[in-house]
Amino acid sequence: MSSRTLPLLFINLGGEMLYILDQRLRAQNIPADKAKKVADAWLEEDRRQVMNDIITTMFNKKFLEELFKPQELYSKKALRTVFDRLAHASIMRLNQASMDKLYDLMTMAFKYQVLLCPRPKDILLVSFNHMDAIKDFVRDTPSILSQVDETFRQLIEIYTPLSAGELQLIRQTLLIFFQDMHIRVSIFLKDKVQNSNGRFVLPTSGPVPCGTQVPGQMRQFSCSGEELKRLQFSNGGNYTSALREGSFEMFGERVIKLGTNMYSVSRPVETHMSGTSKNSAQHTKVNTAPNPLAKEELNLLAKLMGGLEMQTPTSTDSGFRVNLFATDEEEEEALISRPDELSYEVINIQATKDKQANAELAKIMGEFGESGDPAPTSSSKGDDLLAMMDGL
Repeated sequence: MSSRTLPLLFINLGGEMLYILDQRLRAQNIPADKAKKVADAWLEEDRRQVMNDIITTMFNKKFLEELFKPQELYSKKALRTVFDRLAHASIMRLNQASMDKLYDLMTMAFKYQVLLCPRPKDILLVSFNHMDAIKDFVRDTPSILSQVDETFRQLIEIYTPLSAGELQLIRQTLLIFFQDMHIRVSIFLKDKVQNSNGRFVLPTSGPVPCGTQVPGQMRQFSCSGEELKRLQFSNGGNYTSALREGSFEMFGERVIKLGTNMYSVSRPVETHMSGTSKNSAQHTKVNTAPNPLAKEELNLLAKLMGGLEMQTPTSTDSGFRVNLFATDEEEEEALISRPDELSYEVINIQATKDKQANAELAKIMGEFGESGDPAPTSSSKGDDLLAMMDGL
């Protein structure tokens, strides 16, 4: 497991989240009683505010200082908690079913990108595609753009010198994180890159990785290095020569298209749990036993989230709801049919002070007694129940 994986996971998932929210904010119908005299101008202004607020929070200096420290990946629920809070860092509000759908789209999109990377090093180009798009979202706001540029420089400084082996370890760590996620997405199903069971189809055609040759030929050499003969064989695919290598600098053409915005062309996007995953979700009971390892993870999570500056609406009318479903009825149906183990208890806490946050989280979750000592248990770290934190 690589200790350098978390920043790449966070930035790429964050980039996918911004793609989805931007598309939905543009398509969202605002009720007439909320519209101003010029409805389109209000919508565009509000969309920019939401995007700017989320990106500002995402690239908060203190937040990133903690993020870039070498560390293991958080559990799936801990990372989900981070994105729950990040998605609500502005006036936008998401229903729980819409948040589920948003997270499913984010994770499956990035999983697909990691699987299809021709080389481990190309994960950086995927990340840079996301960073380029994020910079474009805030191109008219210099203060936020400078935050993004600083993170971009950190990515280049930290990750471009890594060896092929270290980058392969990062890729393997990402694939281990995603290995049990098989959510069907309509875009992938229509493009025939995903099967009905939620697993992706790896292509057997197209350009080979940069620095390699098209398979199909074996060469035999003598002891002195002289080529003796060549043998041809069928490679079972339709491969072409490698494309030129993309730019690993802050500016330049990435060549690879993985990580670009697949929602730029308007089309409906649906998510469905695969049959196997859905059945297992209905029959699997959540392990609610307290976990002795939760204290360390809570400390890390609270410390990480303590650097965020969240905007809290002063009243219920100051925010508006975004629906990731085609209709409100679909959203309500998804919420009703949502597996119990995906439900989180909403907790309002003040997490600007690490110790206070840890104590309150621990108390609510039943992880520790009054003395602060962990309760005995046999649960694993992956079974932690992390509460969804609502606001800072």
